Amino acid sequence: MKKALLLVLMMAVCAATALAQGKNPANLDKKDMKPAVELKNLADSASYAWGQVLATSIKRQAGEDFNEELFYVGLRAAMAEDSLLFSNEQANQVYSGYVRKMQQIINERFVKTNKAYLENNKKRNGVTVTASGLQYEVMKRGTSNVQPGPTSKVKVHYHGTNIDGTVFDSSVERNQPIEFGLNQVIKGWTEGVQLMRIGDKFRFVIPAELAYGDRSPSPKIKANSTLIFEVELLDITQ
Repeated sequence: MKKALLLVLMMAVCAATALAQGKNPANLDKKDMKPAVELKNLADSASYAWGQVLATSIKRQAGEDFNEELFYVGLRAAMAEDSLLFSNEQANQVYSGYVRKMQQIINERFVKTNKAYLENNKKRNGVTVTASGLQYEVMKRGTSNVQPGPTSKVKVHYHGTNIDGTVFDSSVERNQPIEFGLNQVIKGWTEGVQLMRIGDKFRFVIPAELAYGDRSPSPKIKANSTLIFEVELLDITQ
């Protein structure tokens, strides 16, 4: 319902601009969508900013097959409340179905991109792949021979990124190591840290099925994400 409301509001903003210039919204092109405007007060500025925010939202949701001309035809009809092809309920259903379809396409592309990253990464020199699909490489070896077990409590420094390099969490950046039990974390951590000895630093590439699967634990980690961690095992505390 909120997405449908955004669309209606966006239509109103575009129509107001077009009609003020005496133009037919159905015939506007992109250069026509950049009119010279004068912002006389806070309300004017807020109105323009609102239109910009809504336009950004619509563009983000629209697929490659989005038809701008028909968008403006529907906009003008809705503003005039005349010759509408859909009832409001039907329009909401059609639009919601389109958004779901676009989101499905985006999700499928995201999954393929992450799988491709895993396939390419495992071909790199120094990368080992375990039976579960966990990928790791040794960045630094410590001097200890002591390794944690599946329920050990460990102290580590870590730096976590998505495959595009964006950081979602980092004890290194906070300059604050963390302690946790290996039976309290994602499967990739439980398996991977047990391969380490105190003083080691590993780079783990963790497939989604060993991380959060089809869940999104935070805005910075999408569902079906492959996660990359650089982990240094500082100590085994229990």
